[in-house]
Amino acid sequence: MAQSDLPPLRVANRPLLLVGVMAAMIMQTLDTTIANVALPHMAASLGATRDTITWVLTSYVLASAVVLPLAGWLVDRVGVRRLLLVSVTVFTLSSMLCGVAQSLDQMVLFRILQGVAGAFLSPLAQTVILDTSTAAKRPRMMSIYTQGVMLGPISGPIIGGYLTDNFNWRWVFYVNLPVGIGCFILLWLYMPKTPLRDRKIDLFGWLLIAAAVSGLQLVLDRGQDRDWFSSAEIVIEAVIAVSCLWMALVHLTTARAPLFPREIFRDRNFTIGLVFTLLMGLVMMSVMALLPGLMQQIYGYSPMQSGLLLAPRGVGMLLSITLFGRWMARVDPRLQLGIGLCLMSLSLWLMAHWSVDMPRMPIVLSGVIQGVGLSFSFMPVNLIAFATLNPRYRTDASGLTNLVRNLGSSVGIAAAAVLLARNVQINHAEISSRLPAMIAPFPGDMNSAFAPFSGMVLGTVDAMVNQQAAMIAYLDDFLIMSFGCLAAIPLLLLVKPGSPPKGQNAAAAAAEGAH
Repeated sequence: MAQSDLPPLRVANRPLLLVGVMAAMIMQTLDTTIANVALPHMAASLGATRDTITWVLTSYVLASAVVLPLAGWLVDRVGVRRLLLVSVTVFTLSSMLCGVAQSLDQMVLFRILQGVAGAFLSPLAQTVILDTSTAAKRPRMMSIYTQGVMLGPISGPIIGGYLTDNFNWRWVFYVNLPVGIGCFILLWLYMPKTPLRDRKIDLFGWLLIAAAVSGLQLVLDRGQDRDWFSSAEIVIEAVIAVSCLWMALVHLTTARAPLFPREIFRDRNFTIGLVFTLLMGLVMMSVMALLPGLMQQIYGYSPMQSGLLLAPRGVGMLLSITLFGRWMARVDPRLQLGIGLCLMSLSLWLMAHWSVDMPRMPIVLSGVIQGVGLSFSFMPVNLIAFATLNPRYRTDASGLTNLVRNLGSSVGIAAAAVLLARNVQINHAEISSRLPAMIAPFPGDMNSAFAPFSGMVLGTVDAMVNQQAAMIAYLDDFLIMSFGCLAAIPLLLLVKPGSPPKGQNAAAAAAEGAH
């Protein structure tokens, strides 16, 4: 057998090893959405508000974004086997701690721990799948990997809704325990050791990036409660974010051995690909964070019903890959991405025209269209970013891509929550100012004489105003995201047509840069 026909990493039982790493990866991606439908129940149980409860989502994504640049260095220093086992163990234990959390502070702390451990599961799963496959089989294996990446977000809202409805919101975290234990056993038995390498780390560069990302996230998450820049805390956090970002840019462009090689930024396609990756993180995760609250608080659906109504996005993604997969492999990725952005914009524009009293079909239709748009965007973005990039920079570029995607997700969730809360207040004041004076149930001083009845009527009117104000705020968020997708399309004109790295087809090049 030719050496090229052998996988780089040989294992005793490849199918069971792949089951273990895929289950670990799906468990991690599942937790990006499984908690969404349970947020209203968590807020009530943990004493949180609609604004602060989003920390349950953003803390998880932000923690992953901060530690992701360390993945390559940790693999070289401790090996894939040890890093996988530690990550699965810590992720499983932190999931249990999230389930027993008694306050929002505890929940955020445990979610940060969960995010740190989970950050490495998806990249390591991709590494194991590639290293245990031959060059000919890698495109097919990465197609399976991509479907696994999608399975988590698809099934997350459904599983989360079912567990919250029939048991308790805490079970959205407890469900990870048996999966994590099974993954650990399979990895312990079948994951071989990999060679170690003494590699230096740009610790200063990493600390600067971590401080900049954390400062930006704190500004977005706490600015609304602290009245933005009238608060000294927000000013300090903003100064830290801006100054550390500036220092990081200077350091990465002048250091002898920076955290990310400077050569990758000279590839125009890769740089533009990062912009599209950021946009996809902003739109996809912010929509998934907004919809559960809209479904449950405005439309009155149960968590299980909310999860089922979110599922069409995943169904649209899988159907489009199944039906158009071969066609997508032959078409210019710029055209595919343009189609995907248009479909995503269309779905968000349809969502921006929802009403308070509406059947389920528009929700399902917009979800399917958005899922198809995401499938036409996911692989083309990787094709654009990695097609002309030197293969030796692929590992570092993949880490940076993951960082940008997670950063986009974290910022998108926080920004959507801030815009929602601010627009609810503005809309409430605007609607209230337009209510006629005759809305009062009794004229003049008679209101005090009939206080119980007057209070009931006014309370009902105020609840209706709150509902309309919140609905308009949701629609405004969707409309902004729709315009954002359209605004990104002209960037495709800057993308150079390029061929994949030598010896690989387009699907394999994109696969190695995926997720």
